[in-house]
Amino acid sequence: MTEEKKKERRHVAHHHADLPYRRDRRASPASEGSQKAPFRQHFARHYAALDLGTNNCRLLIARPQGDGFAVVDAFSRIVRLGEGLATSGKLSDAAVERTIAALRICADKLKRRNVTLARSVATEACRRASNGASFIERAYQETGIHLDVISAEEEARLAVLGCHVLLEPGNAPALVFDIGGGSTELVLIDTSTTVPTVIDWHSAPWGVVSLTESAGGGDGPDGLATAYERMRNLVRGSFAPFAARLPRVDGPRRLLGTSGTVTTLASVHLGLDRYDRAQVDGLIAPADSMRAISQRLAHLSIVERAKLPCIGRERADLVVAGCAILETILDLWPAERLGIADRGIREGILRRLMASAA
Repeated sequence: MTEEKKKERRHVAHHHADLPYRRDRRASPASEGSQKAPFRQHFARHYAALDLGTNNCRLLIARPQGDGFAVVDAFSRIVRLGEGLATSGKLSDAAVERTIAALRICADKLKRRNVTLARSVATEACRRASNGASFIERAYQETGIHLDVISAEEEARLAVLGCHVLLEPGNAPALVFDIGGGSTELVLIDTSTTVPTVIDWHSAPWGVVSLTESAGGGDGPDGLATAYERMRNLVRGSFAPFAARLPRVDGPRRLLGTSGTVTTLASVHLGLDRYDRAQVDGLIAPADSMRAISQRLAHLSIVERAKLPCIGRERADLVVAGCAILETILDLWPAERLGIADRGIREGILRRLMASAA
């Protein structure tokens, strides 16, 4: 057994012990006409994955089903944990309070769903914040949830594991990316194996929150255009080492994105009045359309963006930074089509947990 596998198993056992409740194994009442329902539910195993990012707190609870899993419960809330981090270097009191409140809801769901195994991870905000460790301790003391601060490399690998099935067929290397709140992960993969092999990866310190706080803003057409170009230049520079290593690809390039940015822009592309995961997850969108939408949003005021369906006030100030990152990725890897994934780290965690328990 490799050291990595041993570490993963120790980690799973650790989180099993750390769950903040005892599991109630009593069977639920049978549904009408089915005397076997209590038996099946008694032995059902529920797994949970929690991803605490710089902008969002997301929880997914599922049970194994066939080669995959069926979602039992989910939770997602914009908490903006990394708000102000770019300038202060630490998590603000207000951001911590918002996040603790969201984690309490997650803890309650874990308890009510009788979760067997769970893993909760934190990413860029907690990696960078000077008070990240104290926040992790407080979160555990107040909610019982132990957050594991993972590396950028593990974050990238989990995202790929969670969404690679949505890649278009092909033999050449494919690029998968995850635009987060505090960082962007780029992963070049070989899909000739059952589980994709990572050829190369890169983590840039720019996500929608960090880039907005460092280079966003601008008033009027000229100010907005200047800010957008400033953001694009920062991202381009941070991608440069990875760009220099990318191989030449003959034929169509495959590109898959997982993040709030790509799912939001996909919703705009589809003209949805409200977000619909069933229509967005797995969508293949023309890259030219995503560029055009990015350009249009970048030149709208924050008030105008807030009025658009699927953007609203919660995303109006951050979406332009996401557009700047996406356009720079399209420059880096000029694919004609962009795959959209409303799945990623949480799904990757669930697959690992279920495989370790099999």
